[in-house]
Amino acid sequence: MTELSESSEAFTVFAPAQLGPVRLRNRIIKAATFEGATPDALVTDRLIEFHRRVARGGAGMTTVAYCAVSPEGRTDRHQIWMRAEAVPGLRRLTDAVHAEGAAVSAQIGHAGPVANAASNRLPALAPGRFPNPLGMRFTRSATVDDLSRVVRAHASAARLAIESGFDAVELHFGHNYLVSSFLSPRLNRRTDSYGGSPANRARLALEVARAVRDAVGDRIAVTAKLNMDDGVPGGFWLDESVQVARWLEADGTLDALELTAGSSLLNPMYLFTGDAPVREFAEVFPRPVRWGVRAGGRAFLRSYPFQEAYLLDRARQFRAALELPLILLGGITRLETMERALAEGFAFVAMARALLREPDLPLRLRSGARSLCVHCNKCMPTIYRGTRCVLT
Repeated sequence: MTELSESSEAFTVFAPAQLGPVRLRNRIIKAATFEGATPDALVTDRLIEFHRRVARGGAGMTTVAYCAVSPEGRTDRHQIWMRAEAVPGLRRLTDAVHAEGAAVSAQIGHAGPVANAASNRLPALAPGRFPNPLGMRFTRSATVDDLSRVVRAHASAARLAIESGFDAVELHFGHNYLVSSFLSPRLNRRTDSYGGSPANRARLALEVARAVRDAVGDRIAVTAKLNMDDGVPGGFWLDESVQVARWLEADGTLDALELTAGSSLLNPMYLFTGDAPVREFAEVFPRPVRWGVRAGGRAFLRSYPFQEAYLLDRARQFRAALELPLILLGGITRLETMERALAEGFAFVAMARALLREPDLPLRLRSGARSLCVHCNKCMPTIYRGTRCVLT
């Protein structure tokens, strides 16, 4: 063991920390990354092993992504949706993670306009009707009854998460999934009580968070992943996002907020930054679509310069405005960066791509190692056949 390892408890990131009612062994959270390991919309041994490796590798908590609250809320029909049939497999997964000493969270949500209606064989709900390139169909404008059903479905999914042994649920309020699309002035042109003013556009987020908190009480932690900005002209932006975060804090429904950015519908690389793997994405599609992706993929998959902790500057505005515990995301791989974020008042740090290459990175960081992730983003196209780092 190196000198760093022997004195590692001096580092805040490795100290136990409280997340609502849950005690985590450290402040490192495996962020939600769709695993591509549920071909029948149910847990598989591959999915269990994916999270077991992260737990064994030293993270304080791992996040299962993505658990839809209803069948049409999946991005495609191969994703888990929360129902009684899924509970036995989810229980096997949570038991496996707990056996390694880590906690486990279920990311729950509704994909809304990011859903592939053709794959799901169900309409993709959205604030209004507009073309959805993911399924080559139009979205369906959600009625008030639809939204009430979705709110109830979140509460039901949270109760099933407790039954499945999860320690926490993460509400997906980002990336222009359903709740995020309602927050966006670009996508939400409604004139009813769910559109127009920021308060109206935030109504669905607040209703979902309240329903989930009422359903779970203090039995598990409740967090939310919230867009700081969409990264598209006319979209949700920092000033409104800070206000929504204040409303969520005032309601007392969340134990922590994870800050993110970008739109899976309109600008996905804004979240990831770095090289856009257009050629690799093209290869996973059949030939006619492949040619189209090669020809026009750069217009959708834009490249942004990568720097470590690239969301930190924006996240600082939330830290200054809130008392609510915050989870910092965005290309965080170095121990020094983690410690700096915690010193600035962030409660936890979240990692995603780096843990695909090295699930044991938290343990290795304690021994003075450096991350091997080069942020090439070539892991992104693997979600269709099993998410992994292509460099290992």
